[in-house]
Amino acid sequence: MVSVGVGVSFWYSMAASGARIALFLRRHHLDSGTMKVIAISGGGQGLGRAIAYHFAALGYAVSISDTDVAAGRETLAHLKAQDAAALFVRTDVAKAEEVNTWIARTVKDLGVPDVLVNNAGIMIRKDVLKLKPQEFARVIATNLGGAFHCSQAAAKAMAKRGTGGVIINIASTRAFMSEPNTEGYAASKGGIVALTHALAISLGPYRIRVNAISPGWIEVGDWQKSPKTVKPHHSKEDREQHPAGRVGIPADIAQACQFIAENAGFMTGQNITIDGGMTVKMIYAE
Repeated sequence: MVSVGVGVSFWYSMAASGARIALFLRRHHLDSGTMKVIAISGGGQGLGRAIAYHFAALGYAVSISDTDVAAGRETLAHLKAQDAAALFVRTDVAKAEEVNTWIARTVKDLGVPDVLVNNAGIMIRKDVLKLKPQEFARVIATNLGGAFHCSQAAAKAMAKRGTGGVIINIASTRAFMSEPNTEGYAASKGGIVALTHALAISLGPYRIRVNAISPGWIEVGDWQKSPKTVKPHHSKEDREQHPAGRVGIPADIAQACQFIAENAGFMTGQNITIDGGMTVKMIYAE
């Protein structure tokens, strides 16, 4: 895996040269000689885009889904510019039929996914006393329902192939701690952690490993589609409130996904928290 020390400065400058990402990672990765396939929901921008670029640079064929067509096409164009085998399908993961179409296209065009990353998610931040039931339900349907739909569709293809696979669920530290007025998001991410160990047991006989990653503050401002890209800026307080001394970057999560996919063959049903130490830090008013 790419070292964190090198990754921090490298990934912060990613927007300047996608080719450098591919060259850097290929030089630091032992090629198995076999192209693998990864499917990433919510891969059009943000963390999903970063994971897509990371695995494409490792030599994976990459299938992404997203509801934002412009973002998805932009990511697809970048992947293909780096000579990656890639596919984008506009997909609302809350709708099982659309997910099934995406996975079927992936199998047809690229092959059965070896790795699935359930990254798609939304948040509605609203006063809980004014939050409408349908708004809460929409977040649950997208974040938790979507993770289930994608896992089920991909697992069917993996099980049929008979050589196992890996599912990585992107949860959140908000599954364990909260800010006000984030009930739907917190509930959905807590559900994803529980879904992870449930799927790990159910899919174990098919040698499909299922694990989760719970990110803390990960800066993705420079990973949005072009009109929304912003250069990250963090105050000293932002950085130093983290025991690790900085805000997280997409490389932190992408590298963890690579570890789970390639180096964690005896790990399943687990959740890895990557938050710079925030959730183990006691905070009391003085």
